[in-house]
Amino acid sequence: MAKKAGRPTKYTKTLAAKICARIAEGESGKSICREDAMPVASTVFLWLGEHAEFSDQYAIAKEESAEFHADEIISIADDTTGDVARDRLRVDARKWVASKLKPKKYGDKIDHDHSHTGEFKVTVQRFSDRPIAPE
Repeated sequence: MAKKAGRPTKYTKTLAAKICARIAEGESGKSICREDAMPVASTVFLWLGEHAEFSDQYAIAKEESAEFHADEIISIADDTTGDVARDRLRVDARKWVASKLKPKKYGDKIDHDHSHTGEFKVTVQRFSDRPIAPE
């Protein structure tokens, strides 16, 4: 009887690169880790903590997957054969993911300009006859 090979548990740069390439192409880590030829999610998370180069490569791949999701939005919007309500949900989900993965590019733009060129006038009004400080 042939012995079935188990899932990979030993970290290799080649396997890490394959995982990151698929992440960058928009695949979820969950779907990648479901495959028999890939490590389980807990192993990948362990590797992220143990291997700085993998952690850096993974972070870049996640950020780049935002580009994939943004491109996919256009494809969904251009396809006129689908269910409009379902397509709207698909677009909204991808917009949300892209905004979280790459907020500077795809996030909501909020203006935090607190500059003020005029004068401020402060009026202090006393509400009781009691002294503010002990006399």
